[in-house]
Amino acid sequence: MSRLAADASVFHAIADPTRRAILDLLREGEQTVSAMFEAIRKRVRKMTQPAFSQHLAVLRGAGLVSVRREGRHRLYSFRFAPLEEVVDWVAHYEAFWSEKLDNLSRYIDRSPKRVKRKGTS
Repeated sequence: MSRLAADASVFHAIADPTRRAILDLLREGEQTVSAMFEAIRKRVRKMTQPAFSQHLAVLRGAGLVSVRREGRHRLYSFRFAPLEEVVDWVAHYEAFWSEKLDNLSRYIDRSPKRVKRKGTS
């Protein structure tokens, strides 16, 4: 898989709120499929088992989860390493937004008609 395809799969995987909710569950530790499915069904009432399995397949394909068998159960765990690509990409834009927000702050401070900010007297 090319680097571009790998990047796209990670971004695609975290773009969906259900998949982000699954990753949030896995941050707490290893989980069985049935435990995750029940937790997600409380949030997304119309979630079916096949749809949930598809979400897990996307997360596996992006390398964001790993799975191991223990008896009849499949246990999933979160793999943080692929998110480093996202962190690196966001860091590039963080500098951009910091500069823009600093410029806005300077503009507001120089403005003759200062607007009271929430929480200040």
